[in-house]
Amino acid sequence: MREVDARLVKRLPATRETEAFELNIHLQADAGITVLFGSSGSGKTLTLNCLAGFARPDEGRILVSNELYFDAAAKINRSPRQRRCGYIFQDHALFPHMSVRENLLFAASAGRVSHRRIDELLEAFELADLAARKPAQLSGGQKQRAALARVMVSEPRLLLLDEPTRGLDLRLRESFYELLEETRERLQAPIILVTHQMDECLRLGDFVCLMGSGRILQAGARDAVFAKPVSVEIARSLGIYNVLPAEITALHPSRNISVLRVTDQEMTGPYLPGCFPGKRGFLCIRESDVIVVSDSRRQETNRLTLPVIGGSASPHGVRVQCEPQFFVTVSHARWEALRRDEELQVILPPSAVHFIE
Repeated sequence: MREVDARLVKRLPATRETEAFELNIHLQADAGITVLFGSSGSGKTLTLNCLAGFARPDEGRILVSNELYFDAAAKINRSPRQRRCGYIFQDHALFPHMSVRENLLFAASAGRVSHRRIDELLEAFELADLAARKPAQLSGGQKQRAALARVMVSEPRLLLLDEPTRGLDLRLRESFYELLEETRERLQAPIILVTHQMDECLRLGDFVCLMGSGRILQAGARDAVFAKPVSVEIARSLGIYNVLPAEITALHPSRNISVLRVTDQEMTGPYLPGCFPGKRGFLCIRESDVIVVSDSRRQETNRLTLPVIGGSASPHGVRVQCEPQFFVTVSHARWEALRRDEELQVILPPSAVHFIE
């Protein structure tokens, strides 16, 4: 039995500004951080609101730690207050007229929480010296710590976070990530985090649900999902993969390899059970797995020669674009040595090659 098992169907009618939308998912989560990842409008925040009780699904059932929060058929719908969900909104939602301590005390009023417990949380989240301040007197990072401390007062069975680092600079985001990782260990309950930032998803997620148009497109352990996207559309939408047309030319089960033809060159990759020579699809490889080489005389497996189109600055160096729609990131110093070349030599490690039908 999963800690969170939610089958949700929620329909939103069309308005003058928006088209009709249907959320139709089966979400499962255990202790740890499950990231709902996708573009704006994919249904991520609506999912959180259904779990918290702020939106009522049209159909479905929500079970959290063997407690039934919602069942459309049985007409069961617990109020948000009864669900013991901690919810951190994008704006933190601290009461502006209350001090940090008063915000925690208000959250504690729903249950039997001692003043000692409040003091422990203030200390744990480094808020003891700020306890008398109002939210307007706090920095963005301090507001985040206060919001997390407040939801921890009631020891929630489920923690929901809706893009909690939006608007924060890199230093404050890093501080929040460390705080959330500590909270994960302290809480030992499911945490569901909404984001559309790839770096945040990779840094925090134990499990990932890729969402689009109100559906879960792929779900599983983070590394498994990002190692093998199940469709070309998903791979392209994530923005971290190179995708090239490919054809299987040979399969060697005894050697555990397959041979693919890509841009008129042969590549090897892992064995593809259930496939056959002549099958066409796409080779998929993460940009970070591509190796740039400079010695054109060396003969190496999975070497590609690609025409260079140009380069653009990125947070990690220079992102070089080649034909056909192939990208690789190199250091600024490496780019200075390469920028006069018309072609780029790259190696695609066989273990990193993924074939998508």
